[in-house]
Amino acid sequence: MTTVAATTTETAALPKVKTDWLPALLVPILALAALPLVGSFSTWVTLTVAALAMGMMIFLMASGLTLVFGLMDVLNFGHGVFISFGAYVSLIALGPLAGWVESPNIWLNIAVLLACIIVAMLVTGALGYAFERVVIRPVYGQHLKQILITMGGMIVAEQMIHVIWGASPIPLRLPEGLRGAIVVGEAAMEKYRVIAVVLGLVVFGLMHLLLNRTKIGLLIRAGVENAEMVEALGYKIRRLFVGVFIAGSALAGLGGVLWAFYRQTLTAGMGMEVNVLIFIVIIIGGLGSIGGCFVGAILVALVANYTGFLAPKLALGSSILLMVLVLLWRPQGLYPVAKR
Repeated sequence: MTTVAATTTETAALPKVKTDWLPALLVPILALAALPLVGSFSTWVTLTVAALAMGMMIFLMASGLTLVFGLMDVLNFGHGVFISFGAYVSLIALGPLAGWVESPNIWLNIAVLLACIIVAMLVTGALGYAFERVVIRPVYGQHLKQILITMGGMIVAEQMIHVIWGASPIPLRLPEGLRGAIVVGEAAMEKYRVIAVVLGLVVFGLMHLLLNRTKIGLLIRAGVENAEMVEALGYKIRRLFVGVFIAGSALAGLGGVLWAFYRQTLTAGMGMEVNVLIFIVIIIGGLGSIGGCFVGAILVALVANYTGFLAPKLALGSSILLMVLVLLWRPQGLYPVAKR
């Protein structure tokens, strides 16, 4: 008891760590550097807004997995399953609200989008709980087995989607009021992408407040840095693990809904297709870091969009090149947590 008290006193006496703003500044630096290369200001605005929307969706899909990596030390290669399931179960909400989808009223359209998100998060959260209990729990601390068993789970879940919804792609109609673009001057910004940016910022803000202003957030951050100490202080780290896994799965479902409306087509492998991109974002940001995941997702999306416009042949490799450059600069990622 004396040791714990002494440690707490010493920790309280430590000076506050200054915020490292340099990685976050890479976003505006990159955007401004691309402006003269793109040439047209209106084209630059369109590309930037589209990249921010894509970055927000990637962040939502990756944020839960980075916590699972950082806190639970679990290599979950089946994370894409929750993205696909989140997209498909949104059809449950779209059925009864078909009239709202066809309505030009933007508020009804947003209500449809929120209903799809709520249903997807509930279903994928429950699926995540079952996945953790059945698949993940027997292989804690065994990385090779985690890779094999989660990839196996991914294949089985993909076939389940084929059984339930069929193997053919399903078209997904974007609500009428969310179609089209907002024109400001000569710049055109798609309405849906603007909404995706706003929604992504709201979720990031809520996650930031949860992790930095609440007791559960303190325990999660402490668990990422030193799980043994959290256990020694009397907290059930296993329950925390399960809660984080459920939250991560629900966030993947949220990202899956946004990604489905973005593509306007449902396929069983849509979540697995972005798995590599998600892992790149997590590595760039730093395992276990929500802020790093946020910055990394935006950087990846900006580089992909600008490169796709300026040099289309290099677009496919742009994310890997960005990861290499970041790791040469900061081998542990942009915002590494302490134990990593």
